[in-house]
Amino acid sequence: MFVRQITAMLMLAGLLACENREAGVALGTLERERVAHIATANEVVESLPINEGSFVEQGQILVELSKHRQQAKVALAKAQMFQAQAQLAKLRNGARAEEVAAATAKVEGAKASLRESQANFERESQLYKSKLNSEADYTKALAQRDANQAELEANQQQLKELTNGTRVEDLQAGEASLQAAQAQLDYEQTLLEDLTIKATRSGRLDNLPWNLGERVTIGSPVAIVLADTAPYARVYVPETYRAKVNVGDTMTVYVDGIQAPLQGEVKWIATEPAFTPYYALNQEDRARLMYLAEVQLGEDAADLPTGLPAQVKMP
Repeated sequence: MFVRQITAMLMLAGLLACENREAGVALGTLERERVAHIATANEVVESLPINEGSFVEQGQILVELSKHRQQAKVALAKAQMFQAQAQLAKLRNGARAEEVAAATAKVEGAKASLRESQANFERESQLYKSKLNSEADYTKALAQRDANQAELEANQQQLKELTNGTRVEDLQAGEASLQAAQAQLDYEQTLLEDLTIKATRSGRLDNLPWNLGERVTIGSPVAIVLADTAPYARVYVPETYRAKVNVGDTMTVYVDGIQAPLQGEVKWIATEPAFTPYYALNQEDRARLMYLAEVQLGEDAADLPTGLPAQVKMP
């Protein structure tokens, strides 16, 4: 008994399919463009200000994620930028008068030490020649004089560096460091703004996949908006009618629950069938091929809900 029922149901489905093909219609449903707003960070959902099913305007906040960690990164980037700005200003302004004065004093002190060590070396040299002191005393005096000479040269170079100004290469390096710090700050600021999910176009909020308090997965959709434009009929065109259907054609669309037919325009149709065989098709197999198509409806269908069954009459 059960087997007979199944067989009867299959035969009925086949007859209905034949009737649909003979009636010359393409079956499908009404659809709208879906805009998926993606999470850019693994953060906790802190606010869901709009309920599912509500109409939203472009720029309206849909979801707010936790900002604490990103705010800290922005603060760090700001501090690094201020540091780079201060360093560049220092390079551009050059040395202060106090720094030049301190360096000059070091040079004068080094000169005095060198004169003293030079005089001491000359005395020790005369005594060494007269064999009145040891070779160690002579060597020590010579080393002290050379050390003071090196210290004087180092202080003179430091003073020259302060008075000659900053090198062009150092200024270029400072400017590059500031630009890098500014770019990093802009990047961190953008990531902070992305934690507030806003509608990129007007429409109806169809789905909020995450609940308040859940930690979202990066790259996952956190809000889905259906565009506020009129729907289109997403249908499967039988192979026998494919050659007659072209983009731009005006088609008659029947929607369940709507008495009067609607007019639509073919905005896209697939170039390849939904079923691709591994062998040459005979007449019966070709009848099963379907081509996916989209028929855009007019503004008179703007209020129709998504998902309604639709039939498009073939030419």
